Formats: sequence, C-alpha cells, structure tokens
Amino acid sequence: MSSNLVAGKDAPFSVNPESENVVADHPTARAKPVAEIRELAGALIAAVVAVLVIFSVAGEYPLFGMFVCAVLLFLVLYGLLSWWLHGLLVMKSRLGSTYVWAGGALALVPLVDMVVFIVIRGAPVVISHFPSFLVHDAVGGPTEPVWKVGVGPAIVGSAEQVGLATLYTVPVSVLTATYLTEYDTWFTRVVRVIVDAMMGMPSIIAGLFVYLWWVQPRHTNGYSGFAASLALAVLMLPIMIRTAEEVIRVVPGSLREAALALGAPRWRVTLRIILPTAKSGLITAVILGVALGVGETAPVLFTALGNNRYNFNPFSGAQADLPLQIIQNVRSSSPNLVREGYGGAFVLITAVLALFTTARIIGSSKPGRRRMRRRNKEVVTQ
Repeated sequence: MSSNLVAGKDAPFSVNPESENVVADHPTARAKPVAEIRELAGALIAAVVAVLVIFSVAGEYPLFGMFVCAVLLFLVLYGLLSWWLHGLLVMKSRLGSTYVWAGGALALVPLVDMVVFIVIRGAPVVISHFPSFLVHDAVGGPTEPVWKVGVGPAIVGSAEQVGLATLYTVPVSVLTATYLTEYDTWFTRVVRVIVDAMMGMPSIIAGLFVYLWWVQPRHTNGYSGFAASLALAVLMLPIMIRTAEEVIRVVPGSLREAALALGAPRWRVTLRIILPTAKSGLITAVILGVALGVGETAPVLFTALGNNRYNFNPFSGAQADLPLQIIQNVRSSSPNLVREGYGGAFVLITAVLALFTTARIIGSSKPGRRRMRRRNKEVVTQ
C-alpha cells in the first residue's frame, strides 16, 4: 500500500519526480527554441537588407548611420513579429533580452578593439628574437634595433612593487573585511564610508600623497620601488576590502550559528570556519587587487621615477615600472621607442588578462562549496 501511495498512478499523494522543482548547484540557462532563433535571424536579415537597399538608392554609405538604422529597424521588426506571432507579453520579454545582449556586445567592442590593436602592434616586437625583449634593459639610443633593448628592468620593478604592496594589503584587507562583516557598530559604518570614498579616489592622488609624505622630504633619495609600493597599496586596499567583504558576507549564517552554539569563541569561528570557507573568494579579491596595481601609472611616476637599468633593490634608488616605461616610449618621437612601447603594452595587457581570467576561474564557485562537497563525500564513504 505504501508503494502505491508513493509510486502509484492514482495515489492521492503520489510523487512525480519529473514535476518536482529541483534546484541544481549549477543551473543552466534555458536553450532558445529553434523557432525563436529563426525569427530573430529573419528580422536581422530583413533589417540589414532593407537598410542596404535604402542607402544604395540614396547613393550614400555612412557606416555609423547605416549601423544605427539597421539596429533600430531590427528592433522594430523583431518586436512586431514577436507581437504578431506570440502576443504582447512575449514581445516585451524578447525585446528586453535583446537590449541586454546588445548592451553587453556594445560594451565589449572597445575592449576587443583595444586588445586586437595592442596584439597587432606589440606581439611582433615580443616574439621577434624571443625572449630578448623580455630580459634586455632599456639602455640604448633611439636608433638601436628593437631586439637590443627591452622591458626587463620594468618587469622586475613592477613585480617587486606590486609584490610589496600585496604584502601590505592582504592582511589589512582581510582583517578589515572580516570586521565590517562580523560587527555592526558606528565605527564599522565610518570605516565603510572611508573605504567607499577610497574606491572613487583618482590614482594620481595616491601618488601625490606618498610623494609629499615620503619622497619630497628625502629629495632624490626618496624615489624607490618601496615608495611606489606604498602608493599602489593605497589604491589596491579599497577594492580588496570590498571584494573580501562581499565574499565573507556570502558565507551561510548557519555555519556561524552552529559553531557559536557549540561554545566556540567568535575569533575561533572566524579563523577556523568563516575564512577557510571563503578562501577561494579571498584569493579572487587578492588577484583583482594585484591586477589593479599592475596597470597603474600615475602613482609610480611620482614615487619610482623610472630607470633604464636593472635595480633589484626596491628600497634604494629609482626603479623602472612597466606602465611608466610604456607611456614614456609611446610619447617619444622615435619609431623604435614607440614600437618598444607597444611591445611593453602587449606584455602588460597579457599579464592583466591572465590575472582577471584566473580570478574569474577561482571565483566561479561559491565560497565553501568544494569544502562542503569534500566533507559530504567523506561522510558517505564512512
């Protein structure tokens, strides 16, 4: 009888597995029906053909105007077709989705254009006589071949400056984010306002602050990679704090409540439960901060000054930096130095894209998911 109640066709409390709403860990997007794709493609083709015919009759071919007219006509045709075949509600839904996808595509156009331009102009410089461009210093006249000079000192300087800044900011950002998440007092509100203000601070302000506080009292001896790392730390700190705060806030409150109910002190709950659970998100916050620091130019201009030779000691003497060397070479009147600037830009954009891709991969899973799955497997095996 129980089996009939569970699996019987006419049972009043039968369970139909196909009708249950099961929430998957990774929900997949609904695939578009073939008919919807055909309707969208048909409206797009009709709009493009109509615009080409109209402008051909007029004898004018302004590319931007043709593009705008084709987009507007496509939206009108696609909306009318959806309304005629499926009704007003479906038309609104499809047009809303089309606006979102079109906005995302337009936002990617400048990024793709910039990446393609840098790759075309800079990749041949780096690949030619590889790895000479990555290890040689920048000492040489404007008539020297590109492969005889390079960005070796700039790569070393950027790595040391960003590395030092990361050492300063990681513990401070994690502790501050934990405090902002776990406590709610007047001081936390003040700190959050300060962090938000620092998020919108121009990068040149950080450079001027460190210049007036550290470099100017020491005159020419104040220029160093250490001073540049201080300026970069000021810029990296707010984004790392906000990212880490959001990640820690996502940790389920039930974990905190269970640990506190067992008698664990709050500091132990934070160190043994919350931070390990949010480990992947915290790593993402660190990588995002590093990616921001790698591409900054204005703070380094006032603190590191730049150097054409290797300087492995960040605490003494002016030091090279990759974004700073790029802007100096690109503004030069020498074609060879301009090519070196584009080669350095290719190295920089490759490093930044690699950091953002790594952050995206690490942050793709929710905090603590892998840890919870591993524990569930251990319980099942036991």
